[in-house]
Amino acid sequence: MHWKQPIVSMVEHISTNAGPEENTMPLSPSLLPHQLLGLPWQFLVLGLALCLIFSALGFRRVEYFVSLGYAASIAAQAVAFPFLYRDTIRGLALLQAGLLLAYGLRLGIFLALRDRVPSFQKQQAESTQRSFNVGGTIKVAIWVGVSFFYVLLFLPALLTMSAQAGGMALASAPMGIVLMSAGLGLEACADWQKSEFKKRNPSRFCDVGLYSVVRFPNYFGEMVFWLGVWVSAMSTYRSLAAWSLGSLGLMCIVLVMVGASRRLELKQSKTYASNAAYEAYVRRVPILLPFLPIYSLRSPKVRQS
Repeated sequence: MHWKQPIVSMVEHISTNAGPEENTMPLSPSLLPHQLLGLPWQFLVLGLALCLIFSALGFRRVEYFVSLGYAASIAAQAVAFPFLYRDTIRGLALLQAGLLLAYGLRLGIFLALRDRVPSFQKQQAESTQRSFNVGGTIKVAIWVGVSFFYVLLFLPALLTMSAQAGGMALASAPMGIVLMSAGLGLEACADWQKSEFKKRNPSRFCDVGLYSVVRFPNYFGEMVFWLGVWVSAMSTYRSLAAWSLGSLGLMCIVLVMVGASRRLELKQSKTYASNAAYEAYVRRVPILLPFLPIYSLRSPKVRQS
């Protein structure tokens, strides 16, 4: 496939242009000349190229920038960077990369299968219509913006691989991997529970399983997963740039999930406007964070005990 050639060329360039010191310790932060401010910039450029390629799916349908393009971008980085670090990656760093690959593949498969569900056809038609209404300049801006975002999300994992290659201990990785595993499990379980529920009750809001504890458990799981990615690399942050950029990705995904929760809340409020059971449900079950008594993001309300 022709789109693979730029990736192959870039990988060959990284491999063939390494100096003698780099061959001794290929990716050590103290030895790499392309390390600037504690970041492997050359690999970040490769990550951006990958994300631009895969998120370009959004030119077919705008929502793909942040759905299938998102899943594919994370999965692609989770394959490319362990391959580049294949001589040194092991143990916790390899497990972290495996969880990121599992995350991208699971999300991509779920979204692709969801597109085939008959009850989702109306939303697909609306999405296609919105795509026609979005101008080319705006699409390019979204494309570039989300690609940078996906690179920032993956950055902590890249720093973990780089630190391990340089002989650093990954002290924070065990806790981060626990959080990643929990987040991935929560998100997968929530998506499965809602899909199964909607097959039997297509016109009713989902309030069973995890949805009886928090209204948007899939979004909560997403935040827990990316918090785990960030925590995994905490012990490798050796510069202000690493702390800042690594934290920026986490802050952005939290804001995205809060915004997505608010939009879905508004949509459900219209859909179930006259449903007394739904009104009781939203008064009883927190919207995004389990056990934290915040029940609305339209104008956040905290229930008094």
